[in-house]
Amino acid sequence: MPPRQGSLSGAACAGTLPGMGRRGSAERDAVTVEIGYAFVSACFAAALVFAAVYGAAPALGLSRAAHGFLEVAGGVLAGVVFLLRVVHVLWRFGRRGNPDARGTSG
Repeated sequence: MPPRQGSLSGAACAGTLPGMGRRGSAERDAVTVEIGYAFVSACFAAALVFAAVYGAAPALGLSRAAHGFLEVAGGVLAGVVFLLRVVHVLWRFGRRGNPDARGTSG
């Protein structure tokens, strides 16, 4: 029976995709660790940004409107920092194995 259109074949499930070599266990583990590092470091950076922005409201005794504004601004900035950190870490990890990405293309 031929595979259904859009379904992954056994080779794709085993770590082989068209145009890519087979990934070893160590490489899959490295990718998993890097994703975990990206997520944890992004959470930490976002928490710092939120605390820095929102922490000013109670410290300075600001009005309710200013308090609400800083809460929203801190949340938005924390979200942006989170996304930027994850993209930055994973982008660098992806480029690490590509010699052309380092400017050593000959």
